[in-house]
Amino acid sequence: MDIENSKAQIKKGILEYCILSIISRGEAYASDIIEEMKSAKLLVVEGTLYPLLSRLKNDGLLHYNWVESKSGPPRKYYQLSEEGAQFLKELATTWQELVIAVNLITNENNKNK
Repeated sequence: MDIENSKAQIKKGILEYCILSIISRGEAYASDIIEEMKSAKLLVVEGTLYPLLSRLKNDGLLHYNWVESKSGPPRKYYQLSEEGAQFLKELATTWQELVIAVNLITNENNKNK
């Protein structure tokens, strides 16, 4: 079994939740999202982020604004829609339930060893 593939699948499953959480704190530019993910040791590349942001926007979870830049082309800043805020709330609940369940299972397994 390929451990790297398993790790990648776990990270992929929480990527949407993490990105929506970052954007929920205020307008976010794509490179800021990448930087924050990198500082949390959840590496994401532009080739992964941009399609995900587009899908989230098309699903009505995000909006964006174009903001003029003094040092180049305009920048696209993302923010959550009302639907996106509700979706994030539901993901947060699911995440907490999952953390509790996984901790129960993995701690129980450790007790039996």
